[in-house]
Amino acid sequence: MQQEIVREVSTWPGVTIGPHRFGGVEVRLGRRELGHLHGNRLADLPFPVRVREQLVAAGKAEPHHVLPQSGWVSYFIRDETDVARVVALFRLNYDRPWVASGPYPLKEYQ
Repeated sequence: MQQEIVREVSTWPGVTIGPHRFGGVEVRLGRRELGHLHGNRLADLPFPVRVREQLVAAGKAEPHHVLPQSGWVSYFIRDETDVARVVALFRLNYDRPWVASGPYPLKEYQ
């Protein structure tokens, strides 16, 4: 499943794939980390806290498994159907503007 996710996100302009400092595979856009994968079962992605709150409330992710009060989210990958959901989270982070006001339009990433 990790390979499927990496295969998709690596096609996006500017995205690079490399090793993550805590193990796994890191996805970057320039100097910004879009997130990382721990094998086939866990994806961690950084968002502003307000976006994390929206994602968790919508059931699209869980608070980070180690840093639940941060803006990071975790997505526990259970089967192949979760691959598209994880790719959508990476895409949300890829497309997200650096500065925005108000709620972020999550409906585009269902």
